Amino acid sequence: MARPIKETPVLTGEDARRFEEHMKNLKPVSKEFRESLEKSYEILKKIPTPFQF
Repeated sequence: MARPIKETPVLTGEDARRFEEHMKNLKPVSKEFRESLEKSYEILKKIPTPFQF
């Protein structure tokens, strides 16, 4: 039986400030990088696993 998921801790103080600053300054991903990620993902989807849903 699965264990219950613990509540996510709330960020406070300096951690919260750093997280907010990081989220405000996200760098966009280049089109080439996104395409390479999608290609890799499609390859990984083709790998058979014992638990196919």
